[in-house]
Amino acid sequence: MAKFTYRMQSILNIQYQLENQAKMDLGRAQMYLMEEEEKLQGLIHRKEAYLEEGRQMRSDMLRVNDLRDNRNAMLIMDGMIEAQRGQVVLAEQAVEAARLRLQEVMQERKMHERLKEKAFELFMKEENAAEGKAVDELTSYTYGQRGKGE
Repeated sequence: MAKFTYRMQSILNIQYQLENQAKMDLGRAQMYLMEEEEKLQGLIHRKEAYLEEGRQMRSDMLRVNDLRDNRNAMLIMDGMIEAQRGQVVLAEQAVEAARLRLQEVMQERKMHERLKEKAFELFMKEENAAEGKAVDELTSYTYGQRGKGE
C-alpha cells in the first residue's frame, strides 16, 4: 500500500504556526488589558484616598492651602482617570482585534484540515479501487490457469 502524503502539508503547518502566534498575541493583549484595568483601579483608589483626606481636613482645623492642594490633586486625578479609561478602551480594542485575528486563522486552519481529510478519503478510495483491481486480476489469472490445466 502506498503512503499518503498531503501535498499542501507545508501550508497546514504554517496555519498551525499562525494559530499559535495568534493565540500568543491574544494572551499578550489580554495581559495588557488587565494591567491597564489595574492601573485604573489604582487611580480610582488614590482619588478616593484624596476624597477621604479632604473630608478629614474639613472636620479638623481648616487650612485653605491644604484644601486647595487637595482639590487640585483630585482634579489632576480626574484627568488621569479619564486618560487611563482611554488606555483601557484601547487595550479592549486590541484584545478584540487579536480575538478576531485568532478566529480568522482558526477558520483557515480548519479549512485546510478538511481539505486534508478529503484528500485522504480520495486516496483511500483510489487505494481500495487499485487493490480490488489487483485482486480481480489475480482471480482472473488463477481461474485462467486452472482452465488451461484441465
